[in-house]
Amino acid sequence: MATRCPSHALRRHAARAALGVTLTATAAFGVVAPAAADTPQHAGTGAETPAKAGAVSVTADQVLALARAQIGVSENAYGGGTKFQEWYAYSQRAAETIARDGGNRAGYLNAAWCAMFVSWVGENSGARPQIGWDAYTVTHAQWFADKGRWGTTPKPGAVVFFAWSGSKSISSINHVGFVVKDNGNGTLTTIEGNTGNGKVEERVRPKWQVAGYGYPQYAA
Repeated sequence: MATRCPSHALRRHAARAALGVTLTATAAFGVVAPAAADTPQHAGTGAETPAKAGAVSVTADQVLALARAQIGVSENAYGGGTKFQEWYAYSQRAAETIARDGGNRAGYLNAAWCAMFVSWVGENSGARPQIGWDAYTVTHAQWFADKGRWGTTPKPGAVVFFAWSGSKSISSINHVGFVVKDNGNGTLTTIEGNTGNGKVEERVRPKWQVAGYGYPQYAA
């Protein structure tokens, strides 16, 4: 089961063993190019819905409905086998990252996939220009920050970035998901991929673990 989303260059990809080995610090992916993240391109297996650059027609409720529909999707014994990894491995974003940082598409297939899940939901809901896409939580968070869409207030549909240490530094981020609601008691309800036993699950998280929130520009 993968327990941490990727954090270093794919060109230093390390092999993963079966059953429960966390992706190591040497096995990960590259950085976001914000302009490219706003330039949707239809790539991959053909199952995704291309997003339209600049269009803001998707609501937070629609994004959360698609994320919720994925609850129960699980990785295999090797930490792979999800449609989120399969889609991302053959996406234009993976091609851009590989061209810049080295590595190969196969490296994504068994990698930690929390950010790939968020990216897949963005792609398939038509909200990629608002949500962005990446396999690395830190650069995905930085993409929001660079656009002035980063903050500390939970909102339904926001992309929530976690640092298990409690750090508020973007560089410390470990994990990502979607905010469903603020429970008003110091916790959040979220939908996350690559959580629990390597599944998509609805979770309740303490807010002290949140590094920050990315705010997609959803339609009203």
